[in-house]
Amino acid sequence: MPNVNIQPDYTALVLGCQDFCTQYTNFSWAFGTGTLCVTDDLRNYAPTSFTAYASGAGRMQHGARPAALPSRQGHFRLESGHHGARWFDLDQLFIRPAALQRSATTLAEQLAEYRPEIICGPLIGGAFLAQLIALVLDVEFAYTERVTRARDTGLYTARYQLPAGLRAQVRGKRVAIVDDIINAGSATRATHAELQEHGAQTVAIAALLILGRAATAFAAAAGLPLLSLAQQASGLWSPEECPLCATGVPLEDVVTPQP
Repeated sequence: MPNVNIQPDYTALVLGCQDFCTQYTNFSWAFGTGTLCVTDDLRNYAPTSFTAYASGAGRMQHGARPAALPSRQGHFRLESGHHGARWFDLDQLFIRPAALQRSATTLAEQLAEYRPEIICGPLIGGAFLAQLIALVLDVEFAYTERVTRARDTGLYTARYQLPAGLRAQVRGKRVAIVDDIINAGSATRATHAELQEHGAQTVAIAALLILGRAATAFAAAAGLPLLSLAQQASGLWSPEECPLCATGVPLEDVVTPQP
């Protein structure tokens, strides 16, 4: 492990923290296979198990804990209907908004050139991040929420809707879609369709992390710029082509909330 000097008032957004622990100054960070985003200039820092991006994830007071995005390896049925080998548990991400402020600001700076009038994100995490970005850009905020569960068969069957009170707000407006992480892109696609249905003009898509190529392909087909702080490969398959199904790995449904 390289010896890296990180200033005490820096924090990090750790994507995929899991197995490996180390400690810098007053911070204790859990690292693992995944992506590490730090505020320091570490473009050349790339330990064996993950890649570092100098994209920034906020500054916090001395001694504060960094925000983390823990992930699990396994066999997961995603909202899109695809099967995947990795799942991010995002419940803890937005507990400390200050830890995400720098990341939100970085994405806001990237989005500014597309002159959005509204930042829209799918609930839950995408909406929280969209609100932070809207605050930075001093523009309006909107959100979509899932109203139908993805069916057991078929891909991209989930539907997201704008609340009735926001539908007139987006008509004729330039809207940027923001999500926390985009993998297959079910929520992003459904949000885009809903915005189009209500007369909005989508001008860009943005996320903290893009997994795989599905989002890139969708954005290219829609003629939209795709912005992110980091990108990473993803194991994503249709059920018929899933190698984990073929080898009998148990499937976990992460779409249906557990009691």
